[in-house]
Amino acid sequence: MTVSPYNPPCGGLPPQTALMTGRAVFTEAYALIPKGVMRDIVTSVLPFWEGTRAWMLSRPLSGFSETFAQYLMEVAPGGGSEQPEPDPRAEGVLFVVGGRLRLVLDGQVHALRPGSYAYLPPGAAWSLHGEGSEPARFHWIRKAYERVEGLACPPAFVTHESETAPVAMPGTDGAWATTRFVSPEDVRHDMHVNIVTLRPGASIPFEETHVMEHGLFVLEGKAVYRLNRDWVEVEAGDFMWLRAFCPQACYAGGPGPFRYLLYKDVNRHASLAPFGAAR
Repeated sequence: MTVSPYNPPCGGLPPQTALMTGRAVFTEAYALIPKGVMRDIVTSVLPFWEGTRAWMLSRPLSGFSETFAQYLMEVAPGGGSEQPEPDPRAEGVLFVVGGRLRLVLDGQVHALRPGSYAYLPPGAAWSLHGEGSEPARFHWIRKAYERVEGLACPPAFVTHESETAPVAMPGTDGAWATTRFVSPEDVRHDMHVNIVTLRPGASIPFEETHVMEHGLFVLEGKAVYRLNRDWVEVEAGDFMWLRAFCPQACYAGGPGPFRYLLYKDVNRHASLAPFGAAR
């Protein structure tokens, strides 16, 4: 398979002689799923998807994840789906990390490659198929869209990371920057899926502690990440799942940049309904 800066290898099985000691962690505040446990035997197949398997990295769990599901999908050449999304309430983001895909979205054809990004509003008509001679891989982030009376749903769009300039965090001289595919001021959107980049030696220099739930998939590089009370080492191919209010910070290692795909829920009031009640 062609090497992609977004596409650390996963799958296969370790030899019988391998030690079982690893970095996987599941706590009351966060989970770390390292790339070494994303093996063939933990994949899922999905209804109406052909030639496709999925690593399910997150899903709503009572008392833990409340807002989203994230899959790392692998589609064989010619595989894919004409009925990809079963839930009419769901919005989605696709971010391609390897191979080539053909997306038909509301009747328009889009050729996707590594770095391509697609936003799919609830009810969007779309299909997706692998193209070329190699399997394609992409992240699929799904969320039940929270409608607000008087606000229209945001429209579908397709773009590429190269078309969106990273925005430096204040006072960092570009050492810490965010590629934002959606304007933070657009309150029609109730989730953001961004790319965060830290240069070697850069840091998030305080323990962020906030209401936003996070999913972080490391695209490139390595770092030491603060998760609640722990410092953990992470590298390309690892996934982190942070509950709301989980403290977080990090120091980026080297020699190259540390980059991750970041999900967060935004722009909505806190529900005052009892936990588990319908909104």
